Amino acid sequence: MKSTYKHIFEPLTVKHMDLKNRIVMMPMGTNFGEQNGEMSFLHIHYYEQRAKGGVGLIIVENASVDSPQGSNGTTQLRIDKDNYIPRLFKLCESVHQQGGRVAIQINHAGASAMSSRIDMQPVSASNIPSKNGGEIPRPLTVEEIYGIVKKYGEAAKRAQIAGFDAVEIHAGHSYLISQFLSPLTNKRTDEFGGSMENRARFARLVVEEVRKQVGNDFPILLRISADELMEGGNTLDDCLQYLEYIQEEVDIFNVSAGLNGSLQYQIDANYLPDGWRSYMAKAVKEKFGKPCITMGNIRDPRVADDILERGDADLIGLGRGLIADPDWVNKVEYGDVADIRKCISCNVGCAGNRIGINRPIRCTINPAVNSNEDYMDRKVKKPCNVVVIGGGTAGLEAACTTAEVGCTTFLIEKKAQLGGLASVISQIPDKKRLADFPNYQIHRAGKLKNLFIFKNTEATIELVQSLNPDIIVNATGSNPLMPPIKGLKDHIDKEGGRVSSILKMIRLVNEYPEDMKGQKVVVIGGGAVGLDVVEFFAPRGAQVSIVEMMPIIGNGIDPISKVSTAALMDKYNVRQCTNTALLEVKERSFRVKTPEGTEEEMEFDYGFVCLGMRANTPILGELEEVYGDTPVEIVNIGDSVRARRIIEGVEEGRNVVLNVLEKHGYR
Repeated sequence: MKSTYKHIFEPLTVKHMDLKNRIVMMPMGTNFGEQNGEMSFLHIHYYEQRAKGGVGLIIVENASVDSPQGSNGTTQLRIDKDNYIPRLFKLCESVHQQGGRVAIQINHAGASAMSSRIDMQPVSASNIPSKNGGEIPRPLTVEEIYGIVKKYGEAAKRAQIAGFDAVEIHAGHSYLISQFLSPLTNKRTDEFGGSMENRARFARLVVEEVRKQVGNDFPILLRISADELMEGGNTLDDCLQYLEYIQEEVDIFNVSAGLNGSLQYQIDANYLPDGWRSYMAKAVKEKFGKPCITMGNIRDPRVADDILERGDADLIGLGRGLIADPDWVNKVEYGDVADIRKCISCNVGCAGNRIGINRPIRCTINPAVNSNEDYMDRKVKKPCNVVVIGGGTAGLEAACTTAEVGCTTFLIEKKAQLGGLASVISQIPDKKRLADFPNYQIHRAGKLKNLFIFKNTEATIELVQSLNPDIIVNATGSNPLMPPIKGLKDHIDKEGGRVSSILKMIRLVNEYPEDMKGQKVVVIGGGAVGLDVVEFFAPRGAQVSIVEMMPIIGNGIDPISKVSTAALMDKYNVRQCTNTALLEVKERSFRVKTPEGTEEEMEFDYGFVCLGMRANTPILGELEEVYGDTPVEIVNIGDSVRARRIIEGVEEGRNVVLNVLEKHGYR
């Protein structure tokens, strides 16, 4: 059936580039490139998958116009020499064969480069770091500026030769052009600093040089941070003013937001609603009358279609949503939107991997970023019964995967609801997007006729044996950690008590008052769960303190959440007590040991103990005893191995279970 989202599927022509629909894949770093800056075949396949999935225009992640000086990644693409053209041509050819169009983003990192990677001091408009704690860059000379302008033009010409349909100039997100545009980082006193016109001069010269090199019929896109969303930075009104000096040769504006210091608005935090940035694109479009792309947590096709219908933007940018589901567009056009594996904006496998720890990107909810659903093409060769114990996200992934390859699968869940801890945590208002994943899995499971689900059912040895398993998957999850701290078990989660675990907090989430001014909230545990509690109570006006035994709060969380929670704690004056240990839990206070070795009584109206989770394996030992001398293999996955994140459990539910099937000759 053809889609009812008619505005998404209206074609658009910009100069000689014809787009079959209004969906654009945003440029996102992947760490899939070769060490020398060349595009790898893995990389090409990644983009080919998204073109095959129906995307109208793919904008390839930023390519360096001047390496090593302008490089911002260890495996960043390069387009500063002719030898990179052949592999880029292969990419364009692959995307075109799938009926898509493809552009490439060209960029100079400026002060966002790292001296440890480029073996030189980073450069910028001035000697201002691009983020707090960043390296101090060297201001570029006027001669160097004009040399870089020339390199942008040469890079754009190479893109045209390689077969790209358009080129995008990156002028946002704290990269070099952005560093000239922003009053936060441009303190120059020559013709490239001071006035709005002077700060826009470098961007104007780059756009003009690119136009000179590619000719009049080749589309030029400009990506901007329309609002820098930082005190003292460019506002939307400022952006509309400086674009007057730049806009003449621009064909499409890619209207983004944020800088390094407001990363949660550049790579959207999970609490930001679908399409929240569209007003920015609308303002740019209304002033300049040119096509604009908007993006910002757009996961729901109805939201995308409504933005287009209102005229806020002409094109819809999807980024992480296409990492999560390469077939988003085809599913919207021809299928059931409930089949979409909607990104949950967790920023763990994408931004967390690449920005945080320099790994290649992965995805919490898509364990096969490159191969997508190819695993379904290989069915089992002989009958196989799989029993999955536990219906959280790891267990659901294992159950769906084994059923999809042809196993007869039985899923046993003790509770009335599937989805495990993800479904529970999603009841916190700012975490509601998290529910999209278990909801997708439940919908997926419901379509599999060889998957039999038992809810409200305790897994017993007798029940498991009655199902004649060949493989047993234990995915029984985790429970809150309760160390032997004085008074903890006496006070936590008691009826009418003031001390709660995260599970009780969520159970009562709708009962806490909206206005909590004057109320004291103390949270023990500075990990992700403790921060969820802080994020809930601090905006309500509560006087919040968070206690963490380690030297830092938020250790191991993704970089977007780290910036977002730091800003929130600063805004609401959250007291942060690091290197502080919990000694005793009392009815209305916690006794803690401070970094100085003294003891402090922290009184509260609401106290929360969020010391993490630990594996819960109520039947695993018995299963291993019963099946120890049989051919039946028992696989333990997810949090029942040890408490971790959704991404590890889902990877194990897909990949570990498939490997077990192959090991035993079922595939």
